[in-house]
Amino acid sequence: MSNDIKHIKFQNPDMFWEIAADLYFPPSFDESKKYPTVISAHPIGSCKEQTAGNIYATRLADEGYVVIAFDASFQGESGGTPRLIEDPTQRVEDFRRVVDYLTTLPYVDTDRIGALGVCGGGGYVLASAQSEKRIKTVVSITGVNYGRMVRENAAAAGGPVAALKQIAEQRTAEAAGAEGAISAALPPSAEAAQQIGDIDVVEAYDYYCTPRGQSANGKAIFDVAHGASAMVWDAFAFAETLLTQPVMVVVGDKPGAFGAYRDGFEINRRAASEVKELVVLPGVSHYDLYDQPRGAGAALEKVIPFLAANL
Repeated sequence: MSNDIKHIKFQNPDMFWEIAADLYFPPSFDESKKYPTVISAHPIGSCKEQTAGNIYATRLADEGYVVIAFDASFQGESGGTPRLIEDPTQRVEDFRRVVDYLTTLPYVDTDRIGALGVCGGGGYVLASAQSEKRIKTVVSITGVNYGRMVRENAAAAGGPVAALKQIAEQRTAEAAGAEGAISAALPPSAEAAQQIGDIDVVEAYDYYCTPRGQSANGKAIFDVAHGASAMVWDAFAFAETLLTQPVMVVVGDKPGAFGAYRDGFEINRRAASEVKELVVLPGVSHYDLYDQPRGAGAALEKVIPFLAANL
């Protein structure tokens, strides 16, 4: 297992803040050589140290790739204010910023840059590749179309329109000097998660709120006043014409409320890519694909040969 990790921050000319990232290097790394490189994107409400970094980036580095796992703007150790914004347009733009940075590194083969994302990150890589053609290959691990998910989850607020009105009211209040409001994506306890009963909710609590996966920067909480952009966003909007790179989508066959299972089938059907592969792992849940051998381990056994053939 590779332990050669470099912690970096970088800033583009079009940014007023820095992006924090970890660069993972393969064994016997030689800076005078050029390496295929993979961008690894964390889930919604997560951070670079969790599954995108400690599981997928680590294993891909062992396989000979340079891997960059980064914190989304406004989250983790990356800059940007207000904090805890989950804005899909910014998440997609982050990929462009990361590619810009990679092109400045002498050891990155700029013709062999791929992108992998987990959960919401898996949806964002699919959206990013539609307009960022420096990304040559895409892997979505239990990818979620975040726009679709937030519109469906707005039912508790009375539907998407009612939710947008609440967001508007919060913005007006903050413009008048009120404090910001935070929305928690997870139930407050394991018991509350069990009462909800959905496998994704139960396992989300187990991952984010226990020693299994918890991290100080993986809080799964969001700024309310900046939630409107997600309501009108669709990760798959132009996939039929613009998603042309080789694509692998990995899902488990134990679906839950986050919707990765059906999103996986949808994007595999809609993508214009000539090379596309849908992997459905039996007996595997959404969070198994974060860190469990039967999930993430099995996924990587499919991802590694796919990247070798297409990157």
